[in-house]
Amino acid sequence: MSGFEIVDATEAHLPGVVAIFNHAVRGTFSIWSETETTLDQRRTWLAARIGAGFPVIVAVDPAKPKDVLGYGSFGVFRDFPGYVKTVEHSVYIAPTAQRRGIGRAVLGELIVRAKAKDLAAMVGGIDSSNTASIALHEGPASRFREI
Repeated sequence: MSGFEIVDATEAHLPGVVAIFNHAVRGTFSIWSETETTLDQRRTWLAARIGAGFPVIVAVDPAKPKDVLGYGSFGVFRDFPGYVKTVEHSVYIAPTAQRRGIGRAVLGELIVRAKAKDLAAMVGGIDSSNTASIALHEGPASRFREI
């Protein structure tokens, strides 16, 4: 993992998360929304995720630890008893940081944390035109199914 590290997100990382999120809203179909987010909305989201025991992680450059290169999280997939061990995850990478292995590292860390919580499955909603995300989830970091 050269040039970046994965850490738990804090409020200091939220401006970077907002920038990545809003870029995805404006330029892709990956967020599944046409509405950009605000710092206050991401602050509420972060507190809710952490409060529910779910991770929010960021990839940062160790020399600039507040500069977010990418982020990921998981949370409730469906609120039915049969899905209690299933979560939905998201991984987003800044446009300037793509194709450096950051997505693979973020997804890999989410998998490690899901296993530590004794989860059985992670689900990701991926638009069929998002070839980068499809490749990420077909690659070696996605081997969650071995549980």
